[in-house]
Amino acid sequence: MEIVGSYTALVTPFTSGGQSIDFDALDRLVEAQIAGGISGLVPCGTTGETPTLTDQEQRQIIARVVKAAAGRVPVFAGTGSNSTDKTIKSSKAALEAGADGVMVVMPYYNKPSQEGMREHVLAVARAVSCPIILYNIPGRSVVDLALDTVAQICEKADNVVALKDATGNVLRCQETKARLGDRLTVMSGDDALTLGMMATGAAGVISVSGNVLPGEVARVTKLASEGDWDAARRAHLALIAFHAAMFIEPNPAPCKAALAQLRRANADVRLPLLSASEATKQRVAACLKELGVSA
Repeated sequence: MEIVGSYTALVTPFTSGGQSIDFDALDRLVEAQIAGGISGLVPCGTTGETPTLTDQEQRQIIARVVKAAAGRVPVFAGTGSNSTDKTIKSSKAALEAGADGVMVVMPYYNKPSQEGMREHVLAVARAVSCPIILYNIPGRSVVDLALDTVAQICEKADNVVALKDATGNVLRCQETKARLGDRLTVMSGDDALTLGMMATGAAGVISVSGNVLPGEVARVTKLASEGDWDAARRAHLALIAFHAAMFIEPNPAPCKAALAQLRRANADVRLPLLSASEATKQRVAACLKELGVSA
């Protein structure tokens, strides 16, 4: 399975107060993503507020996204946690729910060594036969999956096929591609770095902004993959202010504020996150107006 283009890290729409999942809004979100031309969907990642979801909710969300996608695009479910046993169980549950593959974040809070992260991933890779995307996001997990460790994993686990690189470091992307070449697909984990990372070998982005602007995000990756760098640059730079607005408060609060302004989903998040402040809502609204996007 080729992983390329724009994959959207889906938000989890909640009913008012965040008490339950708004599955109707989730269906609409998936449909809008596919209509916008995205290449794949990633439910239950960081943007999906997975740490606050119950195991049952996580399975239900994955199953609903798979059903709504109806085979039109691949679905890679976020299943990682700071427990290897739980990650394996969640990965198996995601596959039973119909996911095409899983995305496994490096264990957070425990602060494992490089050897510990390697063995964590290899245990998951042995337990499931599906394609696996590794997710390296040191800003949230505190640990940084080193390139040497990635190479060791790739030598032993054929089903590890891609890496979501959210290190914020384009140098890491080019070093990974220089060493591992076509063995491992690299996807940008930061919307603002998509173009720079694709210029050094990344195949696309796993996007937050794509929840709101699927067509615009998809266009950037399409133009870049076709080698039309001038057009890709213009399209990318037009989105920079919006990308920045998505992270002025903890993700996904600004993203959900944008979706609420466009009447696509509720703005509520779950504690310990808080819904976007009025100042953030105003900045998001200004960005949408500048882009000519309205409900």
